[in-house]
Amino acid sequence: MNWLTNYVRPKIRTLLGRKDVPENLWHKCPACEQMIFHRELEKTLRVCPSCGHHMRLPAKARIAMLMDEGYATIELPAVPQDPLHFRDQKRYVDRLKAARAETELEDAIIVAHGTIGAYRAVVAVFAFEFMGGSMGTAVGEALVAAARLAVLQQAALVVVTASGGARMQEGVLSLMQMPRTIIAVQHVKDAGLPYLVVLTDPTTGGVTASFAMLGDVHIAEPGALIGFAGARVIEQTVREKLPEGFQRAEYLHAHGMVDLVVKRAELKQTLARLIGLLTEPAARRAARPGAEVIALPAPQAD
Repeated sequence: MNWLTNYVRPKIRTLLGRKDVPENLWHKCPACEQMIFHRELEKTLRVCPSCGHHMRLPAKARIAMLMDEGYATIELPAVPQDPLHFRDQKRYVDRLKAARAETELEDAIIVAHGTIGAYRAVVAVFAFEFMGGSMGTAVGEALVAAARLAVLQQAALVVVTASGGARMQEGVLSLMQMPRTIIAVQHVKDAGLPYLVVLTDPTTGGVTASFAMLGDVHIAEPGALIGFAGARVIEQTVREKLPEGFQRAEYLHAHGMVDLVVKRAELKQTLARLIGLLTEPAARRAARPGAEVIALPAPQAD
C-alpha cells in the first residue's frame, strides 16, 4: 500500500488543500486484495463487494446490525481484574487498560436485550478486537448473566462468537468458564427457549469446545474459521495432510457440524425466522401481523 501512502494521499491533500485527510479512507481486501473505499465497505457491512469475503466486524456494529432499534446493553458483572497477578512481557492489568482504551469496551463481550424482527432476544456478541475475543472470568460471567436474563424475559438467547479461546492470563480460572457457560446454556434450554449460535471468524479453542457447539441451530458466516486446535497442530498430531478448506464454515456445513452458512446481510432475517419457528405455535404465527408463513411439505403417502 506504499503507492497509496506516498502518492494517492498526498494528491488528495493537495486537491483538498488539507493536511488532515483520514488515514483509513481505503481498505484492502485480505482475500482478493481489491482496494475498497471505506464508505462502500460500511454499506456492505464489511463484506468485500468484489469477492464476497467477510471481514471481521466490531462487536458494537454487530449488535446494531442484528437487533431492532431500541435495544439496550447491560453492565457486565464485576470480576477481579487480575486474580493471578499475571505478567508476561506486560502486566495483565496494563493489557486490560490498553484494550479498554482502544475499544471503549469493558471486556471481550457485549450483552444486549431487545428484539430481532419483533421477537424478544438476548444477544451476546464477542469482541475479537478486545484481546482476540479471549474468554476470561468477565466473559464467563457475562454469558451467565445473558442466560439468566433470557430466562427472566422468556426470550431467545443468541450468541455471536469470535474468539481465540481461553484467556491465558487467567489460567485455570479461564478454563473454568467452559463448564459454567455450558450450565448456563442448559438453563435456557430447560426453560424451553431457543439458543442460537452464530459462528464468525475466528471461533477456536475453549469457546468452540464449550457453549459454541451446543446451540439448537448453528449458523456460520461464509469462510469463517471454526475449530479447536490449529490446523498445523492437528497435522503434526495425526501425521496426515488435512483436506482442503478444513475448519472453514463450508467444510463444517458439508460434514454436519454447522446447520447453515448465511451471508452477513441475511443474518438478521434468518435469526428472526428461526426464533419465530422455535417459539411461536403455528396458528399464532400465521395470525401475527406481518409474519412470514412458511409452508411445510405434506407427508408422502406410503
